[in-house]
Amino acid sequence: MKRLLTHPWLTIRVQIALGAIFVIAAWPKIADPPSFAHMIYNYRLVPSSLINISSLVMPWIEMLAGLALILGIWKSAARNVIIALLAVFIVAISINLMRDNAIDCGCFNVADRGKSHEQRIFDMKVDVARDLGMLLLAAQLVYASKRERGIDN
Repeated sequence: MKRLLTHPWLTIRVQIALGAIFVIAAWPKIADPPSFAHMIYNYRLVPSSLINISSLVMPWIEMLAGLALILGIWKSAARNVIIALLAVFIVAISINLMRDNAIDCGCFNVADRGKSHEQRIFDMKVDVARDLGMLLLAAQLVYASKRERGIDN
């Protein structure tokens, strides 16, 4: 099983897939910073003085980390940035689920979709599950990297 999970064939595909997901997710946020700033505001977690800068910087971090994984450069740093981002996303969405604050996550689309409260809550649960799945993909990259370096034989 260890050999399967750390096989270069799988690792390269996971790396490219995770990178592509982050590039695709970053693009609408880069294209429409004001809408993304509104999404960040709806979370009610970021101080108002940091919302605009967050809406400008975070998508570029996502884009650069995704591109680095796709291109196979700075893999460790890109992987760690993506893990940190996923952890923040999971916590932020979970906090809003506990608050019953139905929001659009702004993950892949920054347009307000006009959904009902129940639909948004369901979507938020799906978003957390999706982000946990991506975290598992990132964990495969960490595990393969450790095996490659001989840390976990």
